[in-house]
Amino acid sequence: MVVNFGAGPAKLPAEVLVEVQKELVHHGSSGMSVMEMSHRGADYNKIHEETIKTLQELLSIPDDYQVLLLQGGGTGLFAAVCLNLMGRTGVADYVVTGSWSAKAAKEAAKYGKVNLVIPKTAKFTGIPDQKTWKLDPNASYVYYCDNETVDGVEFNFIPETNGVPIACDMSSNFLSRPFDITKFGLVFAGAQKNIGPSGITVVIVRKDLLGKAMPITPTILDFAVIAKDNSINNTPPTFIIYVVGRVFQWIKRQGGIKAMYDASMKKSQMVYNEIIKSDGFYYCPVDENCRSRMNVPFRIGSAQGDEALEKAFLKGAEARQMVQLKGHRSVGGIRASLYNAVTIQDAETLVAFMKDFSQEHKK
Repeated sequence: MVVNFGAGPAKLPAEVLVEVQKELVHHGSSGMSVMEMSHRGADYNKIHEETIKTLQELLSIPDDYQVLLLQGGGTGLFAAVCLNLMGRTGVADYVVTGSWSAKAAKEAAKYGKVNLVIPKTAKFTGIPDQKTWKLDPNASYVYYCDNETVDGVEFNFIPETNGVPIACDMSSNFLSRPFDITKFGLVFAGAQKNIGPSGITVVIVRKDLLGKAMPITPTILDFAVIAKDNSINNTPPTFIIYVVGRVFQWIKRQGGIKAMYDASMKKSQMVYNEIIKSDGFYYCPVDENCRSRMNVPFRIGSAQGDEALEKAFLKGAEARQMVQLKGHRSVGGIRASLYNAVTIQDAETLVAFMKDFSQEHKK
């Protein structure tokens, strides 16, 4: 079996895939596949409710927060967040620390005034000290991306916003470390990184923020409508929600989110340590205090990267059954994504190859 280091859609736990395979044709005593169930029937409703309940348990989500399951991915949420939250003042703060938060800010500018909290930069390699941020006290919300998959930048703190609700994109590090949901007004996460196949986005929103959508908001993106109908206002991607629920149960069996965090630290530290020990053969451009546990970007041969060496690395990795290590097209280089389903043994395999490759090709 290959080791998938892709940034998404990403590796799923083998244990979950086997469970899904066993129930693919007949789920439980229903006599049918989940894919065939009515989204309003009792059999599917039980799956739907259990998926939400397990997430509430994993994150200790209090009653004043609502879990929503939306289609449209993270990109759809870039618009939905603005349409539902920006109407209060018409202004929102955006902390742009990578490619995805930059796209979110661009989308938000269609619906109101966007205040860029930190200066624009050509390359995303760090997070400026919050003391330098220029927050607008009139903002409807403060938006940031907790982990940038393309650039490998991850927040190690929750910003202080003086009571302004925080809207956070956690798509690529959701359920990989504990966090206090009560610090946020809204958190969203596309499933295809840490919690399931592509096609569903989890939203956790504080209930007092519901019911304030702009009049132009499409019904399918209106949080209040979706909350009222428990995310079954229209036909949801039932099979994907079923798989996501299985992943939530798997996380629970592994020891919960704390276990995911401990494993993520081991995996990422192994890879970063090998980069550091390589004496410049491997180069990570990201500031050490905000290097991602989930997505490790690096160049080979120099800070700019040696194209021939990087191609040889990718070819050698594939020969060892390691795939999807090529960096994002916008930045190039190599990128190892170490999501929850990537095992410590997988990371050890990568590090062993990195060690062998550097010894063979060092000048």
